Amino acid sequence: MDPRPDHRTDHRTEIRGFLASRRAKITPEQAGLPTSGRRRVPGLRREEVAVLAGVSTEWYTRLEKGHISGVSEDVLAAVAQALQLDEDERTYLFDLARAARPAARTPSRRKDVAVPPRIQWLLDSMTLSSAFVRNGRQDVIAHNALARALHSPVFDSPTTDKHGRPNIARYIFLDPGARDFFVDWDAATVATTALLRAEAGREPHDRVLRELIGELSTLSPEFRSQWAVHDVRIRHEGAKRLRHPEVGELDLWYQSLDLPLSRRAVHDLTVYTAEPGSTSEERLRLLASLGATRSRATEPDQLR
Repeated sequence: MDPRPDHRTDHRTEIRGFLASRRAKITPEQAGLPTSGRRRVPGLRREEVAVLAGVSTEWYTRLEKGHISGVSEDVLAAVAQALQLDEDERTYLFDLARAARPAARTPSRRKDVAVPPRIQWLLDSMTLSSAFVRNGRQDVIAHNALARALHSPVFDSPTTDKHGRPNIARYIFLDPGARDFFVDWDAATVATTALLRAEAGREPHDRVLRELIGELSTLSPEFRSQWAVHDVRIRHEGAKRLRHPEVGELDLWYQSLDLPLSRRAVHDLTVYTAEPGSTSEERLRLLASLGATRSRATEPDQLR
């Protein structure tokens, strides 16, 4: 008997939780359905989703119980439309279906890839923007000088690994200082959990990712609460306010761009910028200057 945990059971739990949570978010009025009488729950009933998707109630009930293997893409698309999934949620649903299909062989362990020198050159050329590369687990695997200066609380946190590599999710949920550094810490927890949820759908066999999720679930009640919501996010951009220990508050705009470093692993390039002429831009320039000064101070003396 195989002593290892049954991945299929765990996967069915993910599917069940996701579909049930999306169904609970839609009211009959939003779905264009007539309402009559009292309802025990505010969201749609399973039979109502089945009608909207054009399938039987029995079939949809089986799907929501996690039996997604073998379901056609057309039917999944109909369910996604019935549940009014956004683009990220739809992608996540299809990722869950793909992961549930029987594999011809045991999935190979995903290997981390090194950042090519040309990517580091690109980062270093961006002197007035904070830029870093992260993987789907939220590890920062490359950065420029300003990213190191701007995110110094993250890099200097005891939550970094033995190689000094930060993990954004671990910092947000396990370092008390994150509540001060991220002015809107609650929004940061929501976005970070949703990003990890999307990565778990893409890479259900990633042992390191599952260990990270287990660690956060054990040590952070806030993470457990957010994880239970089943929100998903793939694209990540918007306004961000940081409270830096040296220069004070900065109102920044960040944009994440897909960075294809390998066929399997997901990476993105995240860039933080400030509005030209603003106080935040002045403070970014100050951080850039401080970062450059410290970098020169740590370089070996070439004249000795």
